Amino acid sequence: GSQVRRRRECAECKGRFTTFERAQLTMPNIIKRGGGPEPFDEDKLRRGMSHALFKRPVSPDALDHAVENVMRKLRQSGEREVPSRQLGEWAMEELRDMDHVAYVRFASIYRSFEDVNAFRDEIERLQRLPTPEQRKSQMQLIDPGRDVPADAPEPGRKPRSRG
Repeated sequence: GSQVRRRRECAECKGRFTTFERAQLTMPNIIKRGGGPEPFDEDKLRRGMSHALFKRPVSPDALDHAVENVMRKLRQSGEREVPSRQLGEWAMEELRDMDHVAYVRFASIYRSFEDVNAFRDEIERLQRLPTPEQRKSQMQLIDPGRDVPADAPEPGRKPRSRG
């Protein structure tokens, strides 16, 4: 859904070819830990996630999908600047759903683990979380695609009587 595929034909040689087109959307700047802004770099995100996935049984398509999900979250934030910490958290969420080893690899660098105990704590926290399959099978309490009328009562509250 992030690109358009077009079949074209050369007017001179009649050769056919395919092009893939993507909208070039403005991405927010990333605020680094030192405080300075930096333009978002998709290649840098992909490289970081790819290093974590090195020699792991994850397809390139799954990595592409994860990078697209992080970029979608960036765009949906609606912010002009996003802290690098938030970008890292989104990347770790995607890696956690793909491969736990890759997640721990990324987290160890991103969170600057100092010793073996930091690894152990992260692995224990990871084991307490529901698996991606469990999260997918859980029923959502709120349908994100459903429009809620402005005058609808908050969940758990009774509507006020109009009289």
